[in-house]
Amino acid sequence: MKALSEGKRCIAVIRVRGNVGISKELEETFRQMHLTRKNHATLILNSPSSEGMLRKVKDYATWGEASLEIVAELLTERGMLSGNRRLTEDYVKDSLGYESLAALAKEVYETRVDLRNLKGVKPLFRLHPPRKGFRGYTKRAYPKGELGYRGEEINSLLKRMI
Repeated sequence: MKALSEGKRCIAVIRVRGNVGISKELEETFRQMHLTRKNHATLILNSPSSEGMLRKVKDYATWGEASLEIVAELLTERGMLSGNRRLTEDYVKDSLGYESLAALAKEVYETRVDLRNLKGVKPLFRLHPPRKGFRGYTKRAYPKGELGYRGEEINSLLKRMI
């Protein structure tokens, strides 16, 4: 794990590999992170417990520091409410008390609010496979492959998957 411990940051985690052949312990860790399927993503807070979970799932997922633009785009394009409804400006204003989706994205980016604590908002994002495919192997570590810590490069992968 490289420099994840440098203060609070919003970490984007993408599950790259599926469920076949993984242990119950890994399955439980992915469930706690709300990453139950391939090409699902979530935003987590940088903490010692999340670092331990990331270390455990390093052979099945990729992660890095998300930018404010990507967090805002994830919420507007792929944000979902319970009941499989889209996250809208009206819901954010009326039910959550934020002035806009951009304000909510800023709060999530600055780790002041956790997606799991927002009423009715699903803490995961269902993404497409990346446009033009993965750049490397899905069974090797970054930079030759797609797995593990990739830092700011997670933003380009998320951009292709949204």
